[in-house]
Amino acid sequence: MTETRTDSFELEATDPHCTDPETAADRLSHQPWKRFAVLGDSVTAGIRGPLDGYRDESFAERLVDALASTRPGFESVNLAIPYLTTAEIREVQLEPALAFAPDAVLVSAGGNDAFNPYDPDQLRTELELLLRPLAESGAVVLTVGLFDLARSGLVRAEQAVDMAERFDTLDRITAEITRSLDGIHIDTHHHPLSADPAIYARDRIHGNARGHAVAFAAIVDALA
Repeated sequence: MTETRTDSFELEATDPHCTDPETAADRLSHQPWKRFAVLGDSVTAGIRGPLDGYRDESFAERLVDALASTRPGFESVNLAIPYLTTAEIREVQLEPALAFAPDAVLVSAGGNDAFNPYDPDQLRTELELLLRPLAESGAVVLTVGLFDLARSGLVRAEQAVDMAERFDTLDRITAEITRSLDGIHIDTHHHPLSADPAIYARDRIHGNARGHAVAFAAIVDALA
């Protein structure tokens, strides 16, 4: 699929898996959040491939815009840095996130750990060390699952089975920790389009603009 940029968003407007900004803002208007922080790796940093017919905006940008549009005085910060592991995210982002004193945080972590074999217990510990202080500070913890790249056909067959198991385990652990902290885990890992190669960028790792639009709509559904 060709990745180009355009100012026309007809495909997004008619995509049943997407939502328009005004509807999203209205559906999220009941949430009380005024200070919103985004943490994580390339997923929440917004790395993506542009795609003709879709807004070239990350799901984190879309979410912040939707929240800001109905909240006077709304403030946000995106601390996400591409390619970090969970431990690295904690080391460089947790302290400034707590200093910002958010009332809600959106986190994506663990993907870079899961590209290679890992100890599930150790990863659980690292995620707890990242997420628990945020919850204990009073912030609502929102975590977002990763699309199912391993089953998309974009990963070599000899690697796909083990990779799928690692990412399934990551999603399960993340969901369990998030719920134990009274947070919300957005289950995009099992989205109907999660393994559709058409939502991935040409790098065969990150989402494209449609992938981010789809993830945003899933986040809105979960939070609304």
